[in-house]
Amino acid sequence: MTTVTAEAAISARPEPVTLGQAFWVWLRVAMLSFGGPAGQIAVMHRILVDEKRWIGEQRFLHALNYCMLLPGPEAQQLATYIGWLMHRTKGGIVAGVLFVIPGAVAIMALSWVYVLYGRVGVVSALFFGLKCAVLAVVLQAVVRIGGRALKSTPARALAALAFVLIFFVGAPFPLIVLGAGLIGWWSARQGSTAFRGGGHGASKGAVVADADTLLGEELPAHARPTAAETIRTALVWLALWLVPVAALLIALGPDDVFSRIATFFSTMAMVTFGGAYAVLAYVAQQAVENYGWLGPKEMLDGLGMAETTPGPLIMVLQFVGFLGAYRDSGGLSPLVAGTLGGLLATWVTFVPCFLWIFLGAPFIERLRGNAAVAGALSAITAAVVGVVLNLAVWFALHTLFRETTMVAAGPIHFDAPVLSSLDPWATLLAAAAVAAVFWLRAGIITTLAASSVAGLALYFFGLIG
Repeated sequence: MTTVTAEAAISARPEPVTLGQAFWVWLRVAMLSFGGPAGQIAVMHRILVDEKRWIGEQRFLHALNYCMLLPGPEAQQLATYIGWLMHRTKGGIVAGVLFVIPGAVAIMALSWVYVLYGRVGVVSALFFGLKCAVLAVVLQAVVRIGGRALKSTPARALAALAFVLIFFVGAPFPLIVLGAGLIGWWSARQGSTAFRGGGHGASKGAVVADADTLLGEELPAHARPTAAETIRTALVWLALWLVPVAALLIALGPDDVFSRIATFFSTMAMVTFGGAYAVLAYVAQQAVENYGWLGPKEMLDGLGMAETTPGPLIMVLQFVGFLGAYRDSGGLSPLVAGTLGGLLATWVTFVPCFLWIFLGAPFIERLRGNAAVAGALSAITAAVVGVVLNLAVWFALHTLFRETTMVAAGPIHFDAPVLSSLDPWATLLAAAAVAAVFWLRAGIITTLAASSVAGLALYFFGLIG
């Protein structure tokens, strides 16, 4: 076995990069980040760990573990975390903002197309095909996350319990996450390995050691902030997040659509733990059933947009905010109101992500190797598998069936399909998408594109309206 000295490891590290040089790498990461958090994190791992060697395997996974414990989109937060590690706050802002911009621009353009031409037959056919393929994408997410998280019987039991609680009982998602985290933390403290799992970005090839990377193993100086610096960071980002919300509440009142968008998505930013798919489960329930901003099939259309554009999957929230304001525009033009509503939803969704990273990352960097934190993460990830399965079932009900009915018996209540309303063409198209993803190993973009073309074909042959 060859022994590598500390001096040799340091000399083997990549040359330092400036923030300007890092900008182009982060832009490349953003433009290639398709297909949901699993694909986006894989892209980051390939470029930042394997190719550039900016960060090592263990440090990458430690950062990912923290981001998965946070509410909101873990892929965008991971980019912000690594950008902060490399170039302090400016680096985190550059990495985090660039990760959002391509998707934000694309979703806004598609939102305009949707409201202006969405009821045109050709456009409706495109979205018909798209949402059938989305079901296969969500099922793939269940399998991917489950394959890494459900390594033991207790983990599988926790996933099943989470599904039952959220689908049949309607238990609050934050409560499920909190309970799972406590179980994992307690289990690890007892020395159990029941909740020891990998992350989205685990590498199957040669492991890049932290010592051989640009960041190395050392704790950076900016990971030791003073109390004054910590307070200043909290105040700045809290103000950027909450001052616009307060201003809207004061100026327009709590019942105005913009105030509702600001308060709903701000609340969502604090309680939607477990990654993008878990966020979607919460938003679909609240925005569709409670606020009535859009219908279940429109939620599927929005998710299809987000799946086919770069950036965080939860950019679909911009589409939700757009439709909510578009349909309750007050004295504004509907398109202007929709644009402002979409941008507002994006702002209050992503600004808190920077707060969580800049405030928490310095302390989390000191916890590398902490078994209790890792146990809590793995248990939460196991519970999220059940939540994502709930999302898949919800999508299936509203994609394959034209009607559903509520079943209620004591504390149990859930949507059940009206079997006579089964849509044969949607079922066939969804089955084909599942076969393409799982048996033909087709990529997400390929599957979504093929399904959209199939929807067009069904329309031109007069098989769908």
